[in-house]
Amino acid sequence: MILVFGGTTEGRIATRVLDGAGKPYLYSTLGDSQKIESPYAVRKSGKLDHDALSALIEQETVRLIIDAAHPFAVNLHKVVDEAAKAVGIPVIRLERRFPERDSRIVWCDDYDDAVRCISASGVRSLLALTGVRTIPKFKSLAASCSCVFRILDRDESRLEAESYGIDPNQLVYYRPADDEGELLDSVRPDAIITKESGESGGFAAKVEAAMSRGIKVFAVKRPQLPAGFIIAEGEVTLRRAVERLMPGFFPLRSGLTTGTCATAAVVASLSMVLSNEFSGRVGVVLPGGETVELDAELEEIGPGFAVASVVKDAGDDPDVTNGAVIKARVELSSREEGDIRFYGGEGIGTVTLPGLGLEVGGPAINPVPRLMMEQAVRRLLPEGAVDITVSIPGGESLALRTFNSRVGVEGGLSIIGTSGVVRPFSNEAFAEALMREIEVAAATGCERLVMNSGAKSEKSVRSLYPELPQQAFVHYGNAIGEALQGACRSGIKRVSIGLMIGKAVKLAEGHLDTHSHKVSLNREFLASLASSVGCSESAVGKIMGMDMARDLWNTIVPVDADLFFPKLLRRCLKVCSGIYGGDIEMMIIDDNGVVKYRI
Repeated sequence: MILVFGGTTEGRIATRVLDGAGKPYLYSTLGDSQKIESPYAVRKSGKLDHDALSALIEQETVRLIIDAAHPFAVNLHKVVDEAAKAVGIPVIRLERRFPERDSRIVWCDDYDDAVRCISASGVRSLLALTGVRTIPKFKSLAASCSCVFRILDRDESRLEAESYGIDPNQLVYYRPADDEGELLDSVRPDAIITKESGESGGFAAKVEAAMSRGIKVFAVKRPQLPAGFIIAEGEVTLRRAVERLMPGFFPLRSGLTTGTCATAAVVASLSMVLSNEFSGRVGVVLPGGETVELDAELEEIGPGFAVASVVKDAGDDPDVTNGAVIKARVELSSREEGDIRFYGGEGIGTVTLPGLGLEVGGPAINPVPRLMMEQAVRRLLPEGAVDITVSIPGGESLALRTFNSRVGVEGGLSIIGTSGVVRPFSNEAFAEALMREIEVAAATGCERLVMNSGAKSEKSVRSLYPELPQQAFVHYGNAIGEALQGACRSGIKRVSIGLMIGKAVKLAEGHLDTHSHKVSLNREFLASLASSVGCSESAVGKIMGMDMARDLWNTIVPVDADLFFPKLLRRCLKVCSGIYGGDIEMMIIDDNGVVKYRI
């Protein structure tokens, strides 16, 4: 069992990640007012001391704790640390992102230090944005400074403020939609005091609003976390940490893209060139800002250059590059331009068609991986010319198992990835590849796009369009809706859609994602459709007794089939016309790959 702490933004991120496993877990918050929306989280509310938490861990067989609580929940962090260490279970800290500390802010080590700094600065009016529980910490300022406290707009906060002897006129209330500037204009303090609460705590907005009005800013530094916590920076690193510490919690394990692996190899190589130091493990900043660590191996080093490699781990995704060795040779150059140039080595394909956003004739290293590598280089070497050669030994043979030739990449693999991570059997990754194929088709002048669910249906449909180039044929899998949207965005004027019967019956009902996990066979819908076009009672009865959509081919006699299938296609056409305004042709293909009906 996993136990999560924190009714925070980070807490909601944790639920989103864990919900992906479809398994129950515990979620603990201090009060019931902190909203949790999850079908899998078992709510626990109330304060937990060491003994209570230890009892909960034993009772629920907790094997992993995720601390997503507020950075200033010092006592909770301490209790979690001590209880976890006592039973030997790990703690993942889902940490916020914090901007660099601005030198214009008066940084205070704690609240006592803050009171001293405020008093020494001669502040006469203060707006405290540190929460209701910190009100007593400013009691000593009362004689020299008028204080206004912002608290949550709820009864329990008002009662707590009242218990501290605070006049209601000293209170203002936090509401999520409020503008920080309007509050400052209303209160007009000499200074504000806030906590270093990070991006999700709105720290930057408070500081910017105050400084733009010439209001002094005091900030209490975030407390140090226990040393044993394992830090996660967001959804990607949290999931990867859970996969490592609780194997089997997620049904499928995530992986990293070729772009991330190539970037890690670049970091390792350049580190050796610049400092002759390399620990064997390097950090890579993903496009979303999180940092992942990968193992790398030094292959070669020479004057001004080094070569390092990374073995790609695609997790449980059926990726042909899983286990492939991705190498990067990084060499310093004396070019005056001071730029970063990319070259394709062994196993890297060459771009032969427009539409990928890459230079025709150049290496198939996609824009996002290029940017990742460029940024990684500039973190280590702010200026100077660098040449990067990426290679994948055996990549040319691996590329034969991909659709690279369809998008105009010949002779090898592409270095790809937009998020830096591989989500197992990822719909996102499939949709990204599908969009690339459609963009290439448009860029090469294809006015008709022929969409099929897979190779079987394409084989029969291709003979209908012998004049079309290879790039005009794409596989939509289950994502018919996304394929049509891509065709619309790319300006393609005509679309032909080949449908196997299983997908046709789902599409006709209005389902643009035809995955079997999301849509099941609706016999009542099909029987109603058959009745509406005059099919025999026998056909309707047989449809109600079917187990699978493919039974339609053998269930109804030809005279009923000639009524039913064209109607089914017209329903499919109506659904597709709702999102694509061009000319649409629909076809149903039988189990033998023969086009049976066409409108």
